[in-house]
Amino acid sequence: MILIRSVIYFVLMSLTVLTHGLSIVLLRHFVDVGTCDRIATHWGKVNMWLQRVICGLRVHIEGMEHLPEGSAIIMAKHQSTWETISLRGLLAPHQSWVLKKELLSIPVFGQALIACRAIAIDRKAGRKAVIQVIREGRQALEDGRLVVIFPEGTRTAPGQRRKYGMGGAVLAEKSAYPVIPIAHNAGVYWKRRGVKKYPGTIEVRIGSPIQTEGKSAAEINQEVEEWIEGQLEKLPTSLG
Repeated sequence: MILIRSVIYFVLMSLTVLTHGLSIVLLRHFVDVGTCDRIATHWGKVNMWLQRVICGLRVHIEGMEHLPEGSAIIMAKHQSTWETISLRGLLAPHQSWVLKKELLSIPVFGQALIACRAIAIDRKAGRKAVIQVIREGRQALEDGRLVVIFPEGTRTAPGQRRKYGMGGAVLAEKSAYPVIPIAHNAGVYWKRRGVKKYPGTIEVRIGSPIQTEGKSAAEINQEVEEWIEGQLEKLPTSLG
């Protein structure tokens, strides 16, 4: 039954990508970026509803009061596909995501990402990618947007950790905007590989803003990593 529900959700999720993506692509030349942002955020909310109704996948959040009304850098744990969908619905609409440029080649979806001011980088570019994140990220922050980045760069199974990349921390150092750390255990219910979405409650922890002015990128990164990984030690890492 879990597999059947998961396949049904995948089909419906694909349809929402098509409907919302096409809406953004078709409207982007006639509306401002804020409208595109709101359509994308609606997509995230619709999918969270589908996850709950079809897969029995719920979310419990602590720390929503820490989310800012204005600009900030969101640095989140990356365990599954869940956060790439649901954070879009949970956060304020004006978001610029740092993501791999290969996603832009996906028909409709890639064009929608561009319309929503994604920061698409070549992960093999090293320093050039960091410079791009600083340049485009600072502009997004100055325009009142959230810059969303997964410092680990790729999905990591529950109970494991990878080295945190410096891109988000360098952006924070150069821009002096605060960092909001987010920890969660979505990978327990939505594996990084596989189709099944297991019923249960994903625990999400949103931390207090980490002030970055006067701190080095290394100090910022360490503070973010210690908070996220410290929270994860308190959350379940397996089903049941």
